[in-house]
Amino acid sequence: MIDTTVGPANLSRRSLLKVGLVGSAFLATAGVTATLSGCSASHPHTGMLILRSSDLPFLRALIPVLLEGAVAPENMPKAVEDTIASLDYSLSHLSPEMLKLTVQLFDVLSMPITRGPLTGIWGSWENASHDDIQAFLDRWQNSYLDLLKMGHASLLQLVMMSWYSRPESWAHCGYPGPPTV
Repeated sequence: MIDTTVGPANLSRRSLLKVGLVGSAFLATAGVTATLSGCSASHPHTGMLILRSSDLPFLRALIPVLLEGAVAPENMPKAVEDTIASLDYSLSHLSPEMLKLTVQLFDVLSMPITRGPLTGIWGSWENASHDDIQAFLDRWQNSYLDLLKMGHASLLQLVMMSWYSRPESWAHCGYPGPPTV
């Protein structure tokens, strides 16, 4: 029989503080760099409430990978755009603090200086293959850094919530829709 118990983490308070300090410094540096270089536009893309032009290439690359198997290939382009619209609407209803964290996550994933080391995608999102994006998702999901695991979970939840809130997604999972009143 295989022993599947997990031993105690060898993470002392000092190590935890170091990881937190390094992570905070990294995110602060990324944020300042984005602001000074003009990468982090604070205004929404035309027709959007929250999402910016810099967020869209990442989302258009990510969403088809996450929706694979739930959407027929011929319906994928429309599903991606509809999911982005739902995501934008959902983000407009987040608390200011949660929205700030989500925007920071999108900034880190949009900027080349942080995207490459954190995701393994060194070129633009438009040029990333399905396998590259799946490898990035697997890397974050199985990371030993809790910050990356939380980022993966956040991305997955945001996209899935946005897709499955749409009526066209319900048939795939057998949901007949809300009862009529």
